[in-house]
Amino acid sequence: MLGTDFTTGSPNWLDLGSPDTEAAAAFYGAVLGWEFASAGPEAGGYGFFQVDGKTVAALGPLTEEGARSAWMQHFMTPDIQATTAAVTAGGGTVRMEPMDVMGEGWLAQYTDPQGAEFACWQPGKTGGLQLTSVDRALVWTELHVPDPVADLAFYAGLFGWRSAEMPAPGMTYRVVSTAEGDQQDASFGGIAPSMGEGMGDEPRWTPYFMASDVDATVAAAGANGGTVVMPATDLPEVGRIAWLADPAGAVFALLKPDPRM
Repeated sequence: MLGTDFTTGSPNWLDLGSPDTEAAAAFYGAVLGWEFASAGPEAGGYGFFQVDGKTVAALGPLTEEGARSAWMQHFMTPDIQATTAAVTAGGGTVRMEPMDVMGEGWLAQYTDPQGAEFACWQPGKTGGLQLTSVDRALVWTELHVPDPVADLAFYAGLFGWRSAEMPAPGMTYRVVSTAEGDQQDASFGGIAPSMGEGMGDEPRWTPYFMASDVDATVAAAGANGGTVVMPATDLPEVGRIAWLADPAGAVFALLKPDPRM
């Protein structure tokens, strides 16, 4: 299960790039009950989504020309320069070279060989998210690409991820975990084939936020300008899930884990 004792390859940060940060803060506040705290005037509009005063995600304006609103998953690295070299060697591309973020840590952004965007965070004063795997916080992250096996090899080369195959309707789902500790306990996400037309079939990482009532959260999203990408559905041995898009088109998912798991 995803935690906050981050090791190499752990999802340790998550942020949303939005064309209208004020509207985005209002939407997620209404839907997930998040509060937005600005990082200050020197941060260029960047700030933090919080639950009970603890950071669960972040929000900032779009900075790349032609960029669309999307969630960006960050993974922990102890050496961002070495990770950047490994991205290139593995067939990925570097969208933003490593930069020091005001002493809080080092950030770089990449695109994997199949077109999914992601980032890495090398902790400085800020280690990462302060709350995960509880209601209204990140609980899982999922990659959808045309060739899951090839992309798994790419990320394993970067972070040493382990994987375990899990049968799923019409496909093989690959659960991924960090290299340290018990494999099941260290699992944090999955890699699956691209979803069909109308389901957001472009390569991408999608965050799952824990929801104690998935159906009520879906209804709140619709009432506040969001759209349903995949209706609430029960998955055996997983829980109840749904996929949504916020008013600017950024896709995210909800999960109420099966209590037996």
